[in-house]
Amino acid sequence: MQWRPDRRTFLKTGVAGALLGPRMHASAADAGPRPVVVSSGNGLAAAAKAMELMEQGSDTLDAVIAGVNIVENDPNDMSVGYGGLPNEDGVVELDSCVMHGPTHRGGAVAALRNIKTPSNVAQVVMERSDHALLVGEGALRFAQVHGFPEVDLLTDRARQAWLRWRENLSTSDDRLPPHAPEDRDVGSATPLSERDYGTISCLAVDSAGDISGVTTTSGLSFKIPGRVGDSPIFGAGLYVDNEVGAAGSTGRGEANLLNCSSFAVVEFMRNGASPEEACLMACQRIVDHNKVARLRDDEGRPRFGVSFYAVSKAGQHGGASIWGPMRYAVNVGGESAHHDGAHLYMRG
Repeated sequence: MQWRPDRRTFLKTGVAGALLGPRMHASAADAGPRPVVVSSGNGLAAAAKAMELMEQGSDTLDAVIAGVNIVENDPNDMSVGYGGLPNEDGVVELDSCVMHGPTHRGGAVAALRNIKTPSNVAQVVMERSDHALLVGEGALRFAQVHGFPEVDLLTDRARQAWLRWRENLSTSDDRLPPHAPEDRDVGSATPLSERDYGTISCLAVDSAGDISGVTTTSGLSFKIPGRVGDSPIFGAGLYVDNEVGAAGSTGRGEANLLNCSSFAVVEFMRNGASPEEACLMACQRIVDHNKVARLRDDEGRPRFGVSFYAVSKAGQHGGASIWGPMRYAVNVGGESAHHDGAHLYMRG
């Protein structure tokens, strides 16, 4: 279903309310191809790798993690893993979570230093501990115990980007003076749309309808040390329900944390929305809850971006973002391809 309303049309149709009716799952007529892998726009190679492994019989979670490992290990991608942009002290801190649909288990790590592939550590947290989330020093010690090698994650390219940012620190950091919600000219002079929120999310449904997902990131560039966004938080940056589908997100993590966005996407699908409709509804939910003046432009629209990616148990897929144009990666066998997603507003 290719549905591309702007925000005004979306609100006038009343679809957001109508979709909360009694229908629980997509019908057989709504089914898409299975297996299918869906990823954020930077996940063409990840989706292809995940599909290759599933076709060889791999579990969906092993497949999507192997897919995002490609990006986590790429020093030229400054948004995820090795080579990711650091915090304000010049230290790279990584976040990731994984969910396995058939067993409804999950594992996550946050503010993890010195380990290239946090998604693998998150999987070990799921499989080798009684916990769901480990952070900071505890996450690093857990990774060390399980044999993950430590490396310096800050590449020369990322270091130079950090140094350029440091030269303008007084007007572009995340520390705010006392202010009221209605105050507009507060803090960073750097537009939120120009900050790096780079992340990769990857979701897969196999031929039997089993679902898994992973989201992994180096987080907001030049963040306050210890900042944790949505990527390692179940229901915010990732959520999987094996009876319904899965959703992942990239963009401003704080917005997703405050709106439990990925969980909401899956629940919208449970109540009858297609993946694209559900993603668009989550975007609208963020817009409606965005009350702080410094986070809104002169027309009341968010000064930041958020994107969602979703897949249903039946194999439907879709994506949507607050700001367009938006595209995401899909693989149904063979080469991955970009698909257009929906959006509320168009830049420019």
